[in-house]
Formats: sequence, C-alpha cells, structure tokens
Amino acid sequence: MKKNIGAALALYPAPVIVVGAMVEDKPSWTLVAHAGIMAHSHLMVSLVQAHYINKGIRENKLLSINIVDESWLKEADRMGVISGNKVDKSEMFAYTIGENGAPMIDCAKVSIECEVDDNYELEHFDNFICKILATYADESILNDKDKIDYHILKPVLFEFPTYEYFITGNKVGNCAKMN
Repeated sequence: MKKNIGAALALYPAPVIVVGAMVEDKPSWTLVAHAGIMAHSHLMVSLVQAHYINKGIRENKLLSINIVDESWLKEADRMGVISGNKVDKSEMFAYTIGENGAPMIDCAKVSIECEVDDNYELEHFDNFICKILATYADESILNDKDKIDYHILKPVLFEFPTYEYFITGNKVGNCAKMN
C-alpha cells in the first residue's frame, strides 16, 4: 500500500549540469540539478532568482549547459557552494566561447549552447526556456554514428532529499522492445 507523503518533489535523481553565462563581460558558472527537456528543440533551466548568473542570462539571452561526469564532479560541486555574488568565478574553469557567444567548460565532455526564448518566473525561480543552438561533444564519447554514447559518458545524477550524487548505471532494457 502506498502512503501519501504530501506534495513532495520526487522526480529525482536528476542530471547534474553546470550552467555558464557571461556576466559583465566575464564568464560565470553555477551548479544546477533543476533542468529538463521541454521538446526536442528546447530545454528548461530553473535557477533561484538571487543567483548572480541570472543577471547575465537575462541580459544576454545566452547560456551553456555543461553535463557533469565523475571526472570533474568535485570542481562542479564547488560551483554550488560558492556564490558569484561574493566570488569571481570567471577563472574557475578553462573555457571556450561557443559559436553563439556562450562560455563552455573545456573539461565537460558535452556542452550545449542555448538561447533563452522565455523566462517563466515562479516562486522566486527563473525558469529559463532555452532553444538549443548547438551541442558540442568530445569525440571520445561518440559512437560510430556521431551520437553520444551514455555507456561511456555516464553523467552524474543528483538526488535532492539526501544531497547525494550518483552516476548512471547498467542498461536494463530497450525502449519499446520490452515485450
């Protein structure tokens, strides 16, 4: 029997990303676990409005989504501990400016450059609706069809109630072929 545990946010674990954006002509970074797919062409990134980086995202309408794997989890985690309002994060990562102007973290094996289409403000959160402009993937994680191989990449996941990180695990089946 199931127990009603209230209006609990139970849609975890969620992928861990570091969002990058230019703020006052310098890159800034923040750790995010509230992001998701809205359509095949759009993503949503949800950030508390008080974050320093939000200013740059609102002004420039550009951001990068850098998928975290275990190789740089420690550095990514730090971006959720220190505040851009107090510390200049511009030199925290080696980075490259994407073709559209968003800063992307060099050690991230996947970076997605996005343009903000809209911002849905809700309960002190900016929910940036982002159109995917370009996806950059390290060749080491691509299969022979130039698609990301998640058996190799193994993104880190975050679980909210316990504040624990996980990496993706074993394959358990093939979608639409389980019969």
